[in-house]
Parts: sequence; structure tokens; C-alpha cells
Amino acid sequence: MEVYKFGGASVKDAGGVRNLAKIILNSKQNNLLIVISAMGKMTNKLEELTNAYLNGQDDVQQIFEEVKSFHFDILHDLFPDNQHPVYNDIVNSFVEIDWLLEEEPDDAADYIYDQIVSIGELVSTKIAAAFLAESGCNIKWVDARNFIHTDNTYREAQVNWEKTELEIQKNLVPVLENCIAVTQGFIGSTSENFTTTLGRDGSDYSAAIFASCLNASSVTIWKDVPGVLNADPKWFDETERIPQLSYHDAIELAYYGATIIHPKTIKPIQNKNIPLFVRSFLQPDAEGTDITGANNHLPVPSFIFKVNQALISIFPKDFSFIIEENLSDIFSLFHKHKVKINTMLNSAISFSVSFDHDAKKLDALIADLSIHYKVKYNTGLELVTIRYYNQQTIERVTVNKNILLEVKSRNTCQIVMRDKTAN
Repeated sequence: MEVYKFGGASVKDAGGVRNLAKIILNSKQNNLLIVISAMGKMTNKLEELTNAYLNGQDDVQQIFEEVKSFHFDILHDLFPDNQHPVYNDIVNSFVEIDWLLEEEPDDAADYIYDQIVSIGELVSTKIAAAFLAESGCNIKWVDARNFIHTDNTYREAQVNWEKTELEIQKNLVPVLENCIAVTQGFIGSTSENFTTTLGRDGSDYSAAIFASCLNASSVTIWKDVPGVLNADPKWFDETERIPQLSYHDAIELAYYGATIIHPKTIKPIQNKNIPLFVRSFLQPDAEGTDITGANNHLPVPSFIFKVNQALISIFPKDFSFIIEENLSDIFSLFHKHKVKINTMLNSAISFSVSFDHDAKKLDALIADLSIHYKVKYNTGLELVTIRYYNQQTIERVTVNKNILLEVKSRNTCQIVMRDKTAN
């Protein structure tokens, strides 16, 4: 039993859906579960729709029409016969959002977000499943919300693993014994049957959840790159494909911000020793990257860039030290404001952290911290993480940069910096 996961880039248009079908037909796999994300950049568009609705903007219906038109354009390309049953299926899916948008937003913002944004995965999988069936595959569309059970933490739902595994073993395994199943990434449901999401870009994590509960033989993530690279081509002219990665290094790279794999993906499959393959949907037969339990180090240094960083330095207002009691208080405030720390450094009289800059979160966090602490901060910074660094690699990324914070461990170096020309 295998799990394939296709991201939004792989199904961004009708050509992408046709290519997906070609990969499935050529793989000749039985007992296959296919996990698919929202099409293209549709999650961003649905987030825009959500914000417009919550803020009472005049362009709510215009944005929603753009969402529907995008999907129906793909449908018309794939199914020129407008009488195909998938049309009604997609119309009915959008009706749920129509009903929600007709009312004033009375529910919590995070709950509303999950109800709207999740429609991207539901619609994309219905379109893909219909085309796979049309192409001759023995396909069944299944709703991930029937299997992945979570708590009520909307936008960052926590999985109820015991209930999820029981449901998958009881009701999904029999389906996969007879056909290929298509389902959604990113989404789950509460005990009250309300839709939840697992965190931004959480479809990889969904694939890992299904694989772990199915005891799958492997997971393959299909990307628009030839595998895991040692750096993002957006920042480096020369990059190298990493043929093999250990679970440990994959977790480290994902944790530090490598966008190729969602940070939560690795642990569930590591626990079951399930290999993870990263392959290119543009070149399905080419070698990619194999992530396994092999105890091998990265063959080359790897670089992870994060821009738009904020750096906060926290000091006691009196002459005391930053000790365990202070840190407990500080971390509780970061948790309260849902600020995820990217790197940190503690000294006797200060505690410094960097994180992705969100103006609203930053202002609220500083307001709370300033009650008991003196706070200094900078924005517009860059964070580079180098896995298996040396002095040459550090010098390579810090040319014409002012270093504000540098943290080194045995294998990893993190540097918060800004251009020397910046104010």
C-alpha cells in the first residue's frame, strides 16, 4: 500500500491534472491513496476571500466569482461536455460557501477560515478524481474529514491519533483493497463534524498521517523540483540535488524552514520506518530524493533563507537576570500570541528571538512583554540557516551584511542579518 501526495503546483491547471492522470496510469499501482492539495495558488485566494468576508469588504462576491471561474475554466477544459456529473458536484460544493457568505460573520475568525479555505481541497480532489475515472482508473473519492479526527484548534488542529487510526483501519483499508482512492490534504474534522485545517501547507502532513495509520510501504511527494535541493534556487544560482537524506536531517531542514517538506511530515513516518520519496511530476522517471532511516549525513552544506524576519531582544526592567521563571513567562506570551520562534539566544540579562514578521502579532506581543520587560526590536531582517556549515559557507552568505544575531551548534549555524545599506 502506497501514498502519493500532489501539491497545488501539480494541479494548477487542466494540463497538470492530465499529467497527474498520466503518472497514476503509468505507475500501475494498486492499493494506492492519492492526497491532493488545492489547485495552484487557490489557498491564497480563499484566504483573500476569508479576509474580505471578515472585514466586511465590498468585493467579497467578486473574489468568490474569481474562485469559481478558476475551477470552472479547468472543468471546461477537462470535460467539454457540460453535462458531466462533476459539474453539479462542484456547484454543490460552492453552495456551502454561498450560504456562509450570505450571513454576517458571527463565528470566530479561525473557525470561519477553516470552513472557507478547506473548499479548495474538496473541489480540487473532486475534479481530479472525476478525470482519473474518465481516464480509465478504478477510482473512489473519499472525504478526509471522515478519517482525520482533530480537536477544535481551528487553523492548527491537533490530530486525535487513536481515533484517526481506528477509522482509517476500519473504513479506508477496505476501500483501498478494491480501488485507488483520492482524498484531500490539509483538512480534518472535530467530534462535532466541523471542518478543521492542520496548518498552512499541511497537505504533506496529511499524507504522513494516512501513511502511518495505513502502515504504508512508502510515501511519494510529487513536486515541481527534481528532489530536495541544498538551497532554494530563488536565492542561489547553483544548487545540488541531495540523493539521500536521513529522517533526522529532513526533520532539521523542515524545522528550520525548508519549504520542500512540511515540518510535521517526517515524524509519523519515521515512527513506522516508512520511506519518503520526493519526485518531480515534471520528470516522473527521474531520480529524486529518498528520505529513510539510513544514518548518512548531508553530502553538501544546505542553506535555508527566511526573509521578512523580526528580532526581539527582551531585558529585565530591574537589575535581575533572565532566569527560568522569566523564560517560562516569556514563552507563555509567545504561545498566547501564536508566534513561532525561528531562532533564539539567551544571555544573563537578555533573551533574543527571531520570527516571521506579522505586524499585528508583533504589536500585541510587545505590548504584553513591555508590562514586565524592556523590549527592543528590529524588522525587515533575513535569517539564514546553514546545516553542516563551515567558515567558508558563513562568509558566502554574509557578504555586505550586518550580523545582528549568530547562533551555532555542532552542525547548524543560524544568522539574523540585514543589508549594510539598510537603515
